[in-house]
Amino acid sequence: METDTSLSVAEAGLVFVDPSAYADERRLHDALALLRRESPVHRVEHPDFDPFWAVTRHADVMHVETHPEAFVNEPRPILADSESDRRRREQGQHLLRTLIHMDDPDHRAYRAVTADWFLPKSLKRLEGRMAELGTRYVDRMGELGGECDFAQDVAVHYPLHVILSLLGLPESDYPTMLKLTQELFGNADPELQRGTTLEDLAAVVMEFFQYFGALTAARRETPTDDLASVIANATIDGEPLGPAETLSYYVIIATAGHDTTSSAIAGGMLALLEHPDQLERLRADRSLLTSAIDEMIRWVTPVKHFMRTATEDRQVGGVTIPAGDALLLSYPSANRDEDVFAEPFRFDVGRHPNRHLAFGFGIHYCLGAQLAKMEMRAMFDELLDRVDHIELAGEPQFTHTLFVGGPKHVPVRYTLRR
Repeated sequence: METDTSLSVAEAGLVFVDPSAYADERRLHDALALLRRESPVHRVEHPDFDPFWAVTRHADVMHVETHPEAFVNEPRPILADSESDRRRREQGQHLLRTLIHMDDPDHRAYRAVTADWFLPKSLKRLEGRMAELGTRYVDRMGELGGECDFAQDVAVHYPLHVILSLLGLPESDYPTMLKLTQELFGNADPELQRGTTLEDLAAVVMEFFQYFGALTAARRETPTDDLASVIANATIDGEPLGPAETLSYYVIIATAGHDTTSSAIAGGMLALLEHPDQLERLRADRSLLTSAIDEMIRWVTPVKHFMRTATEDRQVGGVTIPAGDALLLSYPSANRDEDVFAEPFRFDVGRHPNRHLAFGFGIHYCLGAQLAKMEMRAMFDELLDRVDHIELAGEPQFTHTLFVGGPKHVPVRYTLRR
């Protein structure tokens, strides 16, 4: 990959605090490649953000991930501006307290509440539903007459239906969940955000809480066999989950459980369209679908970072991180690390091994990783079966974000088999 040689190391570090950088893949990866070469553990200072260390190499991200006692999630699990961080400290809490906010022993105990539901043997019961929904959305492409926005018309809806079916929510509520999710994760995107203030974001979270508060009461009064009932009636050490933890659990399942997968599906389709030789290779050898899905996930890396805080002075990549300092783990950078991936900027549906870190690693490895892969397999199986021809019909657009995102518009033109 040719890189922008005019970029300074200091300028490269500022991509982490600029939501527009994640909407410009060339600019982003130029900056990340420069940092991996010249300042792989890089101190970022910006007047609007508390300082942090950006960790850009695969080996260094792995080191942090595999030492959770030395690098903890609380109190700063995701990057936010200084004002937001200050107000949260003053309030003594975050808007949400999900698994990504927790360290052991809480993390282990809360993760165990739903862990069995996301094991491959448990998820097999969803295979029929996934195939049915894959058919529904390829049918929908047919109804749209040969052109659609694959991201908005297909990719955002399909995994939403899967995860909300798992929770047991009625389909009539799906549009509300989609809107709130886009406002939560797209709060830095002018097209998706509700507003620009912390109050706007808090209002989104409160709407989630009102919805799931009512759901909790209903499932406690009349338990059912869905995941919502598991969360509503869960106990830890004989005590019910706290109200904030219960409601936050629903939010993380209902949002991260589909938004990241929709980005991977949209970005996976875009990668195939931009690399037609790989699409034809996949058509010719469907056994490559498993490795192709991992490559799509590496290529897109929907979760852009998590933060950790050092509990002690610690060396990372030859740099001493003082106790109390924050680190940003850059997953898009780790997933294009030249020391780990042969030709990392080549999209390769047969890539093996593929040691990507898009799901994290260690005790915080993504709970829904197997579900995401199963959903993608079902969707692309249906697409490969029924799409005769597909091409881009316009310029793709990416989400402005600091945390979670991918392609938000992928205009396509296609012909289908019935």
